[in-house]
Amino acid sequence: MKEGLSQSTKGHLSALCTMLIWGTTFIATKVLLRGFEPVEILLFRFLLALIVLLAAYPRRMQVSERRHELYFAGAGLSGICLYYLLENIALTYTTASNVGVLLAVAPFFTALAAHFFLGSEERLTVNFFVGFVIALMGIAMISFNGSRLQLNPLGDFLAIIAAMIWAVYSLCTRKIAAYGYPTIPATRRMFFYGILFMLPALFFFDFHWNLKRFAEPVYLLDILFLGVGASATCFVSWNFAVKCLGIVKSSVYIYIGPVITVIAAALILQEKITPLMVVGTILTLAGTVVSEGILFRRRQPEESECRETADCEERKP
Repeated sequence: MKEGLSQSTKGHLSALCTMLIWGTTFIATKVLLRGFEPVEILLFRFLLALIVLLAAYPRRMQVSERRHELYFAGAGLSGICLYYLLENIALTYTTASNVGVLLAVAPFFTALAAHFFLGSEERLTVNFFVGFVIALMGIAMISFNGSRLQLNPLGDFLAIIAAMIWAVYSLCTRKIAAYGYPTIPATRRMFFYGILFMLPALFFFDFHWNLKRFAEPVYLLDILFLGVGASATCFVSWNFAVKCLGIVKSSVYIYIGPVITVIAAALILQEKITPLMVVGTILTLAGTVVSEGILFRRRQPEESECRETADCEERKP
């Protein structure tokens, strides 16, 4: 009988497919911003994602130890609430180009966090840092596209903090994966905490429960894309990739986000692709390949962990 794809290959494909969707979310968000505030988009998309995951996995997931709940809460606070809030606030103080480049350093912070908190489980080599520099150069070319760099201290600082927050989320998801919880209900639990921590922020922003706006087909389709595709589906697939590849190797795929955005903008919004953007795309992809080459050495292949995870997926909670 022909063997299927290895778990490592599934992890790479899962991370790549996730970024293919996440790279296009900017376009949907850009359309929604015509009639919604950033915090409204954020809450509506994750509420929809929570409902979808509840429908996909209606059974309650039992947490084996109370301290594990802290990792779920930490993942929701960092990756669902703070990361997206900081990103949206940063965009009000600085340029989208600055935010795009600064958020692209998330794999760097993730690698450092993994090195110091996970120890020998995820060791780095020169490949990662060389690939990081090459990819960041490419992302800068794509984002700035020949325009002059403009520093905006507050907005740029918030974007850097958001990139650091993503590293915290990655650590939390890695710990959750190590405990063997099924991916779908685990992600659902993260969404619950993310929404819970998001609620106090509604009092500080211009939020309105005006659902009549979704009567516009374009708004409805975009929020469905963000909620069902970019949130419910992609966070599950991303967390699966983290289980199979580790947080460093999976985070490298974040580099190609700006590349996907540029291609999607050209195809959907008819935006022009310049020669500088082409060079930047090539550098970004090259940096990703270099980083994924011999990123670090693990004590055992990731596939064993994925097999254990698959067993956990089949168990009743």
